[in-house]
Amino acid sequence: MINIPKGTKDVLPKESYKWQYIEKKARETAKKYSVKEIRTPTFEHTEVFLRGVGDTTDIVNKEMYTFLDKGERSITLKPEGTSAVVRALIEDGLFNEALPLKLYYITPCFRYERPQAGRLREFHQFGVEVFGAAGADVDAEVILLAKEFLESVGITELELNLNSIGCKTCRAEYNEVLKAYLRENQEKLCPLCRERMEKNPLRVLDCKDEDCRLVVKNAPRILDYLCAECKEHFEKVQKLLRSCGVQYKINPDIVRGLDYYTRTVFEFVSTAIGAQGTVCGGGRYDGLVESMGGPALCGVGFGLGLERLLLLTEKLGVNIPDENALQLYIAPMGESAYEKAFSLAEELRKAGVSVETDHFGRSLKAQMKYADKLGAQNVVVLGENELASGEVFVKRMSDGQQVKTALNNLKEYF
Repeated sequence: MINIPKGTKDVLPKESYKWQYIEKKARETAKKYSVKEIRTPTFEHTEVFLRGVGDTTDIVNKEMYTFLDKGERSITLKPEGTSAVVRALIEDGLFNEALPLKLYYITPCFRYERPQAGRLREFHQFGVEVFGAAGADVDAEVILLAKEFLESVGITELELNLNSIGCKTCRAEYNEVLKAYLRENQEKLCPLCRERMEKNPLRVLDCKDEDCRLVVKNAPRILDYLCAECKEHFEKVQKLLRSCGVQYKINPDIVRGLDYYTRTVFEFVSTAIGAQGTVCGGGRYDGLVESMGGPALCGVGFGLGLERLLLLTEKLGVNIPDENALQLYIAPMGESAYEKAFSLAEELRKAGVSVETDHFGRSLKAQMKYADKLGAQNVVVLGENELASGEVFVKRMSDGQQVKTALNNLKEYF
């Protein structure tokens, strides 16, 4: 037997309706905020992620699925959504359209890391990116969009954490202060963070190693080094969120795991899925488009993993309705009834009713068991008597209640 690759998962019919529901809610929320869908390829030239994600990140250094194609070109399976969207923005000239440009995607992503609950090597991401608007109101709107989406799927037990990591100007000063502190404590850092502290000291703040966490606990905070503009921007984000009744917590440890972030960064966190508690993360990335060869166009957005989101709905006991539930099972008894059931099922399907009927010549008892396994909401038994009278009983499976109706009135009934 050939087994599924480690870190991947089949989505079976008994679970797929949950995915469809979550994706539907994502699209509905995006529509409310006038955000349009974009679809980018599953793989890109490796340079897209080297320039976009950053060569000091764990994603680039450890986790990317990279290979040479038959033309000896370096290709990488998409590890995250933003860089691919920025590549499309530049290549397809989307920056010439009306701004701000609001885009969303639902896409598979790939990272070679240790599989754990809600974290797979192939996972699916819902993301939103907004380009061309520098104001704090866009940061706040993106946060509100993420919050509304999460609440729409029944997740309300979340904490919003906010931070600002400044712009190039104020972060340059902070980096020197942070480097000096880290050098004094470098013996306590993990080997990877000793390398990081010179190239990108901010990444040390994101390390999950316990010894590094202890060092970081007493490190200087970026919020104390923000320039006047970044401070004003961050204060306005908070003011706008408060005006909408949104509660939040300032968390100076948030830097996010990717190099392209500037100013506002945020996370929605839950303790319901253990230590890996971040459900959604994002922020502003004003220099990313330009660094990838495009115009000086600012951006802000977020991404969240659908697997982790579904795991959270299970932990919290959120009831996701099965909108694909079978509305009617027609149980034919005899050849004439089978032919009528076949044509009637097709007529009802064309009217928008989900219908199933027998394909094996089962007994009535066996058909009722089958209808129950299918989760049919209603059953109609169709035999010689029903054909002769032109009337049938519609049995509601939830409570056994039966309603008599004309056979040719079933379409209207449903």
